[in-house]
Amino acid sequence: MPLRAIAYVSEASAGLSSSMLDTLVEDATRFNSLAGVTGVLLFDGQRFLQYFEGPEDGVAAVHERVRQARSHGEITELSRGWVPQRYFPYWGMRWLAVDPALIQQLSAGDWAGFARGLEQGPPAEGALSQLLGLVVRTLELPPPVPAGG
Repeated sequence: MPLRAIAYVSEASAGLSSSMLDTLVEDATRFNSLAGVTGVLLFDGQRFLQYFEGPEDGVAAVHERVRQARSHGEITELSRGWVPQRYFPYWGMRWLAVDPALIQQLSAGDWAGFARGLEQGPPAEGALSQLLGLVVRTLELPPPVPAGG
């Protein structure tokens, strides 16, 4: 089944605490699980960068929740498209605290290779590859297995 994915950055609402963020992510995890959506959220204390993936209808439902959320504003979409596989298959949603420079680097990165044809395999080197590398290094996870591999 083809999968859709969206990546965006946004500005956190004033006064958003870590405990509020934990609650928000717990709620998102439940919703995303029902929608068949997985992904990761980076937070530097002021800005978010989120990537999520799943079936088209699930991604559309999650995207609408993202757009309506009061926990952030100034949403800038980095990319959206079809992806050949899930890159975060086990996370309904998970957040990682990161340095502001990393969100700046990723948001300014090359997301053009983000979505590839189903026959083209994993993403080209670029921002998504950097995000995957960060998560693998941070959590000491094995790298994702390429589609068809």
